Amino acid sequence: MTSQRTAEMKGRRIALVVAYEGTEYAGFQWQAGAATIQGELEQAFAKLTGEIVRVRGASRTDSGAHALGQVVDLATCSAHRTDVIIAAMNHYLPDAIRVTAASDMPPDFNARRSARKRRYRYSILNRAVPSPLLRRTHHQERVTLDLAAMRQAAASLLGIRDFRQIATGHPEDQSAVRQVFNWNVSRDPANEDVIIIDCAATGFLRHQIRRANAVLVEIGKGRLPVHAMSETLAGRTQRQHQIPTLPAKGLCLQSVHYPEHDHLLKVAN
Repeated sequence: MTSQRTAEMKGRRIALVVAYEGTEYAGFQWQAGAATIQGELEQAFAKLTGEIVRVRGASRTDSGAHALGQVVDLATCSAHRTDVIIAAMNHYLPDAIRVTAASDMPPDFNARRSARKRRYRYSILNRAVPSPLLRRTHHQERVTLDLAAMRQAAASLLGIRDFRQIATGHPEDQSAVRQVFNWNVSRDPANEDVIIIDCAATGFLRHQIRRANAVLVEIGKGRLPVHAMSETLAGRTQRQHQIPTLPAKGLCLQSVHYPEHDHLLKVAN
């Protein structure tokens, strides 16, 4: 049965914008015996409506990763207004998860497949002394990083490229080509000890962001030359087999974009 047919049978398809602090969760996607964002959303909606629904997410964020603008969709028979859905779901959800916007969508809307751009941020505390307030949302690097070198290397990530060499566990028979719109390295204007790496693309492969940023960090430390990024992407070295994966806690899904529907998914104040 197609997703469009399911929505027609239930009469309504809704999209939700969801924010969460993912430290205590085993990622977005449902897993048996584990606490997940998808599982919590489905339970909260069931408590509100009595319906068993399947929530689809735009991005399957990793265990320990966070989101400000995850987008999910579901099919429902509920006639509740969207403002009621927001308030009621937030009543039932744990404090670490919040629905920030909701909208009725066309029957064929699919949070994952309809998305045209995803924006992520990776946050690094770049100082010797840890911060108790940032320990769950920022990765720490004690060695001062060379931002100019990191920016120069990040330029190699832009455009339409095959990222198979830098992702993990990607099936050989599936395309690893993605279009990257930006990969910016900067200091947080609100905290000069924090480096933020913002990237946007049509989509990302498993661990692509965390592994690409690990290479940038090694370049920032001076352990790798600037051209190490382009060589790794091209598969001209064996370095891809040695690339570390930065911790998930520094990663946050900022937003997901749908050119035809962005106006419907404005985050509630």
